[in-house]
Amino acid sequence: MMRAARIWGALTAAAIATAGHGSEYPDVQRQSLYVPVRDGTKLAVNLYLPAVDGKRVESKMPVIFVFTPYRARFRDKDGAVQEVALNDRMALRSLIRAGYVVAVADIRGKGASFGSRRGFQDRTEAQDGHDLVEWLARQSFSSGKVGMIGCSYLGGTTFHTATTAPPSLKAVFVGASDLDKYAFVRRGGITAQFNTRPDEPLSDDLASIPVDEDRDGAQLGKAVAQHAGNTPMAALWYGMPYRDSVSRYTGNAFWEEVGVYRYLDAIRKAGIATYFWSNWQDEPTAQSILSAANLSGSKFLAGPGSHCLPPPGFDFTGEVVRYFDHYLKGADNGIEKAPRATYWVEGLDGKGGYARSARLPGEGATAQRWYFSDGRSGTARSVNDGTMSAAKGRTGQDRFTVRYDLPGADYFAFWAQPMDDKGLSYTSTPLGKPMKLIGYPVVHLRVRADKPDANIFVYLDQVGADGKAEVVAFGRLALSHRKAATAPYRTMGQPWHSGLKADVAPLPVGQAADLAIDLTPVSRIVPTGARLRVTIAGADPRQRNLKDIQQTPPPQISVERGGSSFVDLPVADGQ
Repeated sequence: MMRAARIWGALTAAAIATAGHGSEYPDVQRQSLYVPVRDGTKLAVNLYLPAVDGKRVESKMPVIFVFTPYRARFRDKDGAVQEVALNDRMALRSLIRAGYVVAVADIRGKGASFGSRRGFQDRTEAQDGHDLVEWLARQSFSSGKVGMIGCSYLGGTTFHTATTAPPSLKAVFVGASDLDKYAFVRRGGITAQFNTRPDEPLSDDLASIPVDEDRDGAQLGKAVAQHAGNTPMAALWYGMPYRDSVSRYTGNAFWEEVGVYRYLDAIRKAGIATYFWSNWQDEPTAQSILSAANLSGSKFLAGPGSHCLPPPGFDFTGEVVRYFDHYLKGADNGIEKAPRATYWVEGLDGKGGYARSARLPGEGATAQRWYFSDGRSGTARSVNDGTMSAAKGRTGQDRFTVRYDLPGADYFAFWAQPMDDKGLSYTSTPLGKPMKLIGYPVVHLRVRADKPDANIFVYLDQVGADGKAEVVAFGRLALSHRKAATAPYRTMGQPWHSGLKADVAPLPVGQAADLAIDLTPVSRIVPTGARLRVTIAGADPRQRNLKDIQQTPPPQISVERGGSSFVDLPVADGQ
């Protein structure tokens, strides 16, 4: 990775910005209507057509399609109209200016669309996306070429629609979505924050702006009434503990239905261009890198910061426009020849900057093993305050009791906070020179417990010379889900746990088990004088169902050290 960074250099805003992003069409003409899909369900579609001096441009243009559950057009609590297409967070307003028609549709069962949602990003929703892509391609304003963009749920609808290979879909820009929904939502057999929040009330959908033909809102009222039949999302996920669980809501092994990895061949055969994007302080980034790794030729972008935020210091809007200009307009702008990956490296040149590489983050990194040892670091609040280093140290055990007295998590706590006071920790001495970490850390633990199952949460912290700690990566695994298996897709060398019912088993009390826990990816240069710390806990404040699953009395967990427990760090120094 270091070699790639030297070749391409750290990208400054000036180096990657382009002058203007297409302002040929400064105005917008909007219209909305209901479009029936293959089963007759009417979906609300809002169209935003480029205009000059308030007059629609008549020439045919490519279409950018966005498929949302969060309402394409609605009134907020203050009565102001909010429109997804007129916000530039996903470069949509700039795309209109650059000569694209932007279409934003509500998924079935949400917003102003009719129908009820059977399941989160199921094949019905994917086929709906397919039908709308082809409908858009046939319209008089369309050149016949369609692209899609979205982040989070909208990234998922983009990715899933691509798996149906609509003939007119040429390129997708997928943000913060997953390749393997079971491995994401129930990572290590444990549900946590994503996709487990309560469903929005029907009153939210009633705040949608009716389509143009629905002047009195009567159709909107009828559509929203059907939303009462939506499958509750959190209950759907909580009700399927195994990868092969049959959902009582959908009547099938639903995790497999919504696993994008099962449909990648359709994207490959269709030749749909793919670009994946996420940010380093966002849990879906781990899946975004794997998505790019499993679709050769995919581009990848990662910035600093949290969920779906446009990467600061990077011309995100320009990148999106250039991408679609090439694949939908045939522009010879060189984007297909640019390095495959662009990603932020925290601490690059002292503060941070963008590196460009022909390899994805983590490819080519060397695992450097640090063992968990006894002794006292004098820096942590844990019950043991252990150390870690390249030496194995003395054999022994450290024990902790799981603590459920956790701070309340934000409604959307996208990133973990230091947890060293809630379990065990192992801290290095201050680094004598900078260490560049690019890729996925993996923690290996030999553990015992006084209960047949317990949850294990692991955090990698960077501790500054001033003692301030920040979580830079984390992972989780239930003891019962410890069995490793061979994944049906490329995992870039990470351990993979099937989650199949036949592979899930309690751990006999007192019996040792070896766990391999993959952490979220990192991209940073740890400075001289800083320390690295691994924390092991048994609960996380981002578990929304923690009160329902906590055990009384809480489990006691022992970790064996002296060569049996360690972390493999993805070191990219000297490459």
